[in-house]
Amino acid sequence: MSQQQSGTSHLNLRAQVIRTLLAVQQGQSLASVMPIHLAKVSDRDRALYHELVLGSLRQWYSLKSITLPLLTKSDNNETVETCMYVGIYQLLCTRLAPHGVISETVEAVKQLGYAPLSGLVNAVLRRVSRETLEFQEQLAQTHGLPSWLFKRLKKDWGLETLDQLCWDLQQVAPLTLRVNDRAVSRDEFLEILSEEKIEARKCEHSNVGLILEQAVQIPQLPGFEDGGFSVQDEHAQLCAQILPDLTGKVVVDACAAPGGKTAHLLERFDLKKLYAIDQDSKRLLRVSENLERLQLNAHADVEILTADATTWTPTEQVDCIVLDAPCSAIGVMRRHPDIRLLRQSTDIAQTVELQKQILNHMWQQLKVGGTLLYITCSILKAENEQQMQNFFAEHVDAKEIKIDATWGIEQIHGRQLLPQTNAGDGFYYCRIQKTA
Repeated sequence: MSQQQSGTSHLNLRAQVIRTLLAVQQGQSLASVMPIHLAKVSDRDRALYHELVLGSLRQWYSLKSITLPLLTKSDNNETVETCMYVGIYQLLCTRLAPHGVISETVEAVKQLGYAPLSGLVNAVLRRVSRETLEFQEQLAQTHGLPSWLFKRLKKDWGLETLDQLCWDLQQVAPLTLRVNDRAVSRDEFLEILSEEKIEARKCEHSNVGLILEQAVQIPQLPGFEDGGFSVQDEHAQLCAQILPDLTGKVVVDACAAPGGKTAHLLERFDLKKLYAIDQDSKRLLRVSENLERLQLNAHADVEILTADATTWTPTEQVDCIVLDAPCSAIGVMRRHPDIRLLRQSTDIAQTVELQKQILNHMWQQLKVGGTLLYITCSILKAENEQQMQNFFAEHVDAKEIKIDATWGIEQIHGRQLLPQTNAGDGFYYCRIQKTA
């Protein structure tokens, strides 16, 4: 048995990071492997583990494009290349001492069972540490995306938007709260944070959003236990702002987990009934937990159901459907940087087809005069504007209600928000009314 397969307790931090990155390359999501791997990391190393895993994934294709020219074909080895990416990421993007970075990363190569190649890794990292500025410049000039995605975004958004978009997608997304204004107003909560010496600012577009200007432990924030706020991206918070008044109405949250929009609907409106459906029963547990913490269960008759949105039928016709459709999630890649490696170009057509099935089925459950709000966290037109063009072409009983807003980019149908540094993620919204 090679060292690679033996126990992990002897592995240094870099080797543990590399094991996590190898699992992602083999198609496992960060959400599934990280808790298991993190359990083997000491408490004092956890922040650095997070930084190295997430940072390396954010810069993955940039690191790849500057590393591959330093190697020959015979050096082709997934583990060793990953060791180099992690080493180069530390040298170019962190303030860690170069000598420590090199010795720890070379040691990781040996621990993972590739001692004969440790000299090669050592030589490459030493060269990068000598020529840091040149390599940083090279890194900054890369687009950092898989080529299929770069081509799609170029086709969708044009060269004038592309450079900024690629750069924005590599940044760390801000930590954003949605204040539960049934419990506390945004101004009051801002004051409470200020008294605790926690810096925050109001979101530009969400009227209940706050962006935290410093790192914090969420459960330790004032008001967490009492349901004073939720963590939710600013652009995701816009959903409830663009809906009509739903007081006394029957509403379906059609792909509800983990429940951010479900909770927001209950914070904003006194609904008659809310169905929150999702086919992932494990993630639906989060919906129940969130509603309980936010003390929202009493504000409407809420039914949380494990169900497939392509076939589920409510017992009554509904006034409003919020459809946060399954999508490629390219718009939230800053928060889930493993999407860079996991998403394939062939996934898009399948996702578009699934969206279409859900749209067509949910449309039949809507009352005449009712509203369907179509949402994705994608920035690909195939899943957004083009999906809506096809929908309107096939449904003469559908009319777009233009979203009156200053945010985002108006599309043929709907509005598109692109990810923005120090602001929200990539989201698409289109509001549709049933006319017959």
